[in-house]
Amino acid sequence: MNQKVEHKLSELPKEPGVYFHKDKKGEIIYVGKAASLRNRVRQYFQKSRARDPKTEALVAEIADIDWQIVDSEIEALFLEGELIRRYMPRYNILMRDDKALSYIRIDYDSDYPTVSTTRRPLDDGARYFGPYFSTIGVRQSLKLLRKIFPYATRQIGGQKRATLHYHLGLDPGLEEGRTSLETYRANLRKLMAVIEGKRKNIERDLERDMKHAAKSKDFETAANLRNQLVALQNLNKQVVFSDKEFLDISKDHALNELVNMLSIEKFPQRIEGYDISHQQGSDVVASMVVFTNGVSNKSEYRKFKTKTNRNDDFFNMKETLKRRLSERNVKKWGKPDLVLIDGGKGQLDAAIQARNKCGLEKIPFIGLAKREEQIVIDKQRSKVILNMLSVQQLGGFVTETGNFVLINLPHNTNLVKLLQRIRDESHRFAVSYHSVLKTKRQTASLLDDIPGVGPATRKKLLREFGSMRGIAQADENQLSAVVGVAKAHVIKHQMQQ
Repeated sequence: MNQKVEHKLSELPKEPGVYFHKDKKGEIIYVGKAASLRNRVRQYFQKSRARDPKTEALVAEIADIDWQIVDSEIEALFLEGELIRRYMPRYNILMRDDKALSYIRIDYDSDYPTVSTTRRPLDDGARYFGPYFSTIGVRQSLKLLRKIFPYATRQIGGQKRATLHYHLGLDPGLEEGRTSLETYRANLRKLMAVIEGKRKNIERDLERDMKHAAKSKDFETAANLRNQLVALQNLNKQVVFSDKEFLDISKDHALNELVNMLSIEKFPQRIEGYDISHQQGSDVVASMVVFTNGVSNKSEYRKFKTKTNRNDDFFNMKETLKRRLSERNVKKWGKPDLVLIDGGKGQLDAAIQARNKCGLEKIPFIGLAKREEQIVIDKQRSKVILNMLSVQQLGGFVTETGNFVLINLPHNTNLVKLLQRIRDESHRFAVSYHSVLKTKRQTASLLDDIPGVGPATRKKLLREFGSMRGIAQADENQLSAVVGVAKAHVIKHQMQQ
């Protein structure tokens, strides 16, 4: 980092805006948005931050930084898209994911104008804005703007009455003529102006029209314009993408604390969490959740149903990890950089045994005990080296029991919060799968043995009565209306036994 960049980093404001990374020639090589310019731009230069190769290459070329402050996250989002289109910075192009690009589509000239998002603009006469790199951010922005400038998202064939969205203040109500097409288009022009970064102009126009309506004693119109103006001015208080941006900052701290405390050689890009769920040994299932760079990656989640039902969490954990770390699944899913077991010494010991049996002794394994939220490591086999200084710096202390070390940290540390998120997510995923299997088993046990009742009949009964309890409480007349007199008699007779 040169002195110029270092000086610029010290001057960064906390406001939202757009930042420009420049190379030695002064060429803009990357444009990004930020809810807090100071926090976001500084992330690029954190020494301990895990970065992919493209980001490493970008940071190596940064010779200067500039920025432009805006009033709200929405403006930062739309301005970023405009500046990327204008300058076409090469690292924005290199880092882009075509699937993530989105456009705002407004078919302004149609008889029923709608506003929507799309990934592919067409030559259909509609007006397109974009592309934008954050689909979620664009949708959130439109959701907020719809409360200020109501618009329709689609036309329902045969619809003659105003939809619920009209009564919620989100739709113009063209179906019943609640708003004229001319007034609706005027509203869309304001919306498009805000998307183009002309919010201040629209605020001035709204204030002028409001005063004019009040002077003409059209107080209802004046009140509506006032509400629009206040909502537009309050956009700077709305969260569009900063929740994820600040999660990145917290995530970085958590991973730094984890790496320092356990002396792990590299940042654990793939952390896997495991939990077991069953009811007294029946419907035993296990969950595998995956956190990539400290953030949940639900597309990588997997669930396991044990081959035998046993009321033994240690046995079940061992079987699950053997299957996960089998040669076939390692080839298919890759290796984890760190494994977190939901449980204490027993569960961790069983998981480590399975890992060693699969010949993958180098993968770090730790546990998180529920009662005290203690981090559990095996002195010899967890493949981590405890940094006592780091534990003390985090305000924690250590206790030992046999071959295990129990790390007690304050629950408000970033590290503990990250491990809790992983543990809680693995527990949720396991319990939800167990509940599905349990419901299927209970349904099957009551209906499967009844002669003449197959899958189609079961589906009809459950759709009509909602549950097994509802079927059991129904009388023969109610059952016969669904499955016929003969089957209704057999079902009622069998369920009364």
